[in-house]
Amino acid sequence: MSGMRTAVVGGGPGGLYFAALAKQLDPTHEITVWERNAPDDTFGFGVVFSDETLGGIEHADPAVYREMERHFARWDDIDVHHRGRVTTSGGHGFAAMSRKELLGILQRRCADLGVTVHFRAEAPDVEQLRAGNDLVLAGDGANSAIRTRYADVFRPTVETRRCKYMWLGTDLVFEAFEFYVEETPHGVMQIHGYPYDRTGSTFIVEMHEDVWQRAFGDVAALDLPPGESDTKSIELVEQLFAGVLGGHRVVANNSKWLNFRSLSNETWRHGNLVLIGDAAHTAHFSIGSGTKLAMEDALALAACLHEQPDLDAALTAYEQERRPVVLSTQRAARASLEWFEDIAHYVDQPPEQFAFNIVTRSRRVTHDNLRLRDPEFVAGVDAWFARSQPEPAEPRPPMFHSFRLGGLELRNRVVVSAMDMYSAVDGLPTDFHLVHLGSKALGGAGLVMTEMVCVSPEGRITPGCSGLYTPEQEAVWARVVDFVHGTTDARIGVQLGHSGRKGSTRLMWEGIDEPLPEGGWEVVGPSPVPYSPANAVPRELTEADLVEIREQFVASTRSAARAGFDVLELHCAHGYLLSSFISPLSNHRTDRYGGTLENRLRYPLEVFDAVRAAWPADRPVTVRISATDWYEGGTDVDDAVRVARAFAEHGADGIDVSTGQVVKDERPAFGRSYQTPYADRIRNEVGRELGVAVIAVGALSSWDDVNSILLAGRADLCALGRPHLYDPQWTLHAAAEQGYSGPGAEWPAPFRAGSRRPQTGRTDGPRPRLQLVREGVGGTRHARWRPGPDRP
Repeated sequence: MSGMRTAVVGGGPGGLYFAALAKQLDPTHEITVWERNAPDDTFGFGVVFSDETLGGIEHADPAVYREMERHFARWDDIDVHHRGRVTTSGGHGFAAMSRKELLGILQRRCADLGVTVHFRAEAPDVEQLRAGNDLVLAGDGANSAIRTRYADVFRPTVETRRCKYMWLGTDLVFEAFEFYVEETPHGVMQIHGYPYDRTGSTFIVEMHEDVWQRAFGDVAALDLPPGESDTKSIELVEQLFAGVLGGHRVVANNSKWLNFRSLSNETWRHGNLVLIGDAAHTAHFSIGSGTKLAMEDALALAACLHEQPDLDAALTAYEQERRPVVLSTQRAARASLEWFEDIAHYVDQPPEQFAFNIVTRSRRVTHDNLRLRDPEFVAGVDAWFARSQPEPAEPRPPMFHSFRLGGLELRNRVVVSAMDMYSAVDGLPTDFHLVHLGSKALGGAGLVMTEMVCVSPEGRITPGCSGLYTPEQEAVWARVVDFVHGTTDARIGVQLGHSGRKGSTRLMWEGIDEPLPEGGWEVVGPSPVPYSPANAVPRELTEADLVEIREQFVASTRSAARAGFDVLELHCAHGYLLSSFISPLSNHRTDRYGGTLENRLRYPLEVFDAVRAAWPADRPVTVRISATDWYEGGTDVDDAVRVARAFAEHGADGIDVSTGQVVKDERPAFGRSYQTPYADRIRNEVGRELGVAVIAVGALSSWDDVNSILLAGRADLCALGRPHLYDPQWTLHAAAEQGYSGPGAEWPAPFRAGSRRPQTGRTDGPRPRLQLVREGVGGTRHARWRPGPDRP
């Protein structure tokens, strides 16, 4: 596509970098950039780049990279300042520079290549630009006027978050990435600080809006025009952080209080108009991503225009390439910003755990890759975790420490999650269940959970669901329990539930949640609200019905106790009967079982109390909940905290934190360990206070996930489903892959000969002995930014 005419609205890093790259790839391109500010105007201070982004810049335009490299501040360490102690993690590798210097480099590169850049100039009307150019690039920032004009096409979603922050600079030159966590009389505040050159550092102050209201509500200026800074608030910042600044001054640049706005768009293009950078998406500054994403967008778009045969194909390829990357970054950024929103719940953690938690908060940095970056840091945290156990132990992978659930000792922290297998016959478990659950117990998990075992024939989800309402069913379950107890050290739990309005459906592989075409049964619920338009309208339960179903739960509980199960879990999640009482989306009742959350919880708590009374006092009871409905008007995490607290106060020994599946039209934010933040919130607001275990579940796929979650204090146990379907010996293989053998990872005697990983090829090549002699054994990189007089 040679000879294109392109208009770029916005002369930030993304727009300028795209212009330079596109012109470099094809000098016949006519590119014009429109920037409303002066060339030396910039808001903000420093920008941070990852090694991956810098590698892309270096290969895309070595001239730009060489100029950037001359101005980099480089360092490896993260310092966490918490309650008078500094904990350092090294080996991370950061590069930062002045935003003003970056813009200067890109402006000069554009000039050298023949790109026309208009400064102090408003762009012509966008429709005029679209008519007169082959391509219009909207790089006009998070408050994009172009995106707003075509909001019906781009369909943006904006979420205003709960922290206030102010972007400042300081002439205090930090040596590393600094997190200062200050517990002030107003509440917890934090500083995100990093150097960007030999003269200064970025200094971002952030706090929950409730803390901000107490500290700054009476002094903050909220209606400042562009370019002006909130001087009174800045004076108070200097007072509050005088100990950090040590006599150095704070520098303002259009510095005022903001709430971060998370932005996404349904599409990034409209004909020949395309969004880039913050106009298309935002990601919280705590993972240093705004400029990085914009420049990566620019690189991808320039490449797609060069590679594809026409503009439509190029813009399609651009969005297909970038959207998954951006969504992944936004998920990490969301996890990070939510961590800082909830930081007050973590400040009481021991310094070792707090430091590990803050470094791994986005879930992109994990126990294992942190061990590669800084093995000494991880060894110290592992040692602390071992010492902190009720019976101090030798350090080992965190997942292999034992855990006491109520009065029950589990050999490790791994749970085989309850997974419906749809392989029963008329509610009767079969040999399939013996092999399925027995193999998972032999595979090393500390606790193996059954599928949801139904309390009545009408309480089944499908004809293939198992039950515990006949003596024959009890006998088969007892056989499964006896096998687990007789051949392994694992414990086995039963999950009891009633399908409610989600019953009478096909087997999963025949059509999940689809009604049976024949041979179905009546479905019931708190209200006549179907799960989806395709599902049957449930009959609204009467109070007499509620008593009958409660007694069915009690009868199944007693049967489970006789069968010998070690743990009972009450299923109050996923839109099944008890869950459907809790959610306002499915419970429209006007009696004492509907309305407020307290009323909606009434029946599930009545069932729980009856089950707890019927279950042996020395055996634990847990509850699975849906911590959010993933749908507007449904339950959210604040409700989930109250739900968890209610069950804990009624005697639950553990809360198993899942989400969703309450309505068919839910919109879950799927991703790696995407439900863990809900477990984290409940553990740190309810579990630690009341001594109740919290179980994380949902897209946990690796032993690294498990170790990271446990060390950071986000959960006490981790439940994994699909990994155990893929590999029934998942837990024992996790031990082998970590080079661990010992308590919590004992192989069954018949399997011990296979406890070492099979060799996959020769790995015994000659060692570089003389090189090692000359260079020594490498250690963790702890470079600090200590610029000399020769640095720019």
